[in-house]
Amino acid sequence: MQVVETITEMKRLRRQLPEPFGFVPTMGYLHKGHISLVRYARKENASVVASIFVNPTQFGPSEDFEDYPRDTKRDLAMLEEAKTDVVFIPPATEMYPERFSSWVEVGKLTERLEGNARPTHFRGVTTICTKLFNIVEPTKAYFGQKDAQQALVIKKMVADLNMNLEIVMCPTVREPDGLAMSSRHIYLSKEQRQAAVSLYEAIQLAEELWSEGERDAEHLRQVVTSHIQQQPLAEIEYVSVADTETLEELKTATSSGLLSLVVRFGKTRLLDNTILK
Repeated sequence: MQVVETITEMKRLRRQLPEPFGFVPTMGYLHKGHISLVRYARKENASVVASIFVNPTQFGPSEDFEDYPRDTKRDLAMLEEAKTDVVFIPPATEMYPERFSSWVEVGKLTERLEGNARPTHFRGVTTICTKLFNIVEPTKAYFGQKDAQQALVIKKMVADLNMNLEIVMCPTVREPDGLAMSSRHIYLSKEQRQAAVSLYEAIQLAEELWSEGERDAEHLRQVVTSHIQQQPLAEIEYVSVADTETLEELKTATSSGLLSLVVRFGKTRLLDNTILK
């Protein structure tokens, strides 16, 4: 496994690696969810590259950029075990040199859910992904369903801008008790971690109602909200049942719907979702 820090070196290595070429962009502090993406890429491609870059432009002014967990040595060991060919770890000055002033923005999809809660977030995500795609030139790039809106936004960007790659959304990887894996779990106290299981329990309740024929989106939202509200430590930001392509909130879910939620435990925001279909 080769580790590179400069764009020039990444492009040089890219020309030497066999096609097809799988790419897993990350912000580091890896867990089994990230490694599952690497393994999907490994199965489908001759070469696999991962990136580690805590992207400052997708954090708001009051968010946790400075405190975001980092452990590069551990990350590299995990990526090597998963048979990654190249790891790209650029410094911020490499990706955002002095006088950087170009941005990529996707409309409509980014105005809802996370975009409404974090207004500048997706501009940072789409800009850094565009830069990484241009540098790495992957055949396929892999993202987790836990961040479903992010994956949909990036798919839309790739389609609209005629980028020559495929975006692959892979299943959410969960802890044994069902909580969706996240690098931010390190912030949770023992009591918050126990209470956080209510997110997956609420999703399961909605999935069960869906399987029984429930299609009233507001009722599904209420069931999820009521279950999570039983936890005094939980502060709900939103519960959504939206169209799986436009992310517009549904009154009645017919063939499918994206049930997503964000809940705070103290300063920690946890996301989860399921696709009802």
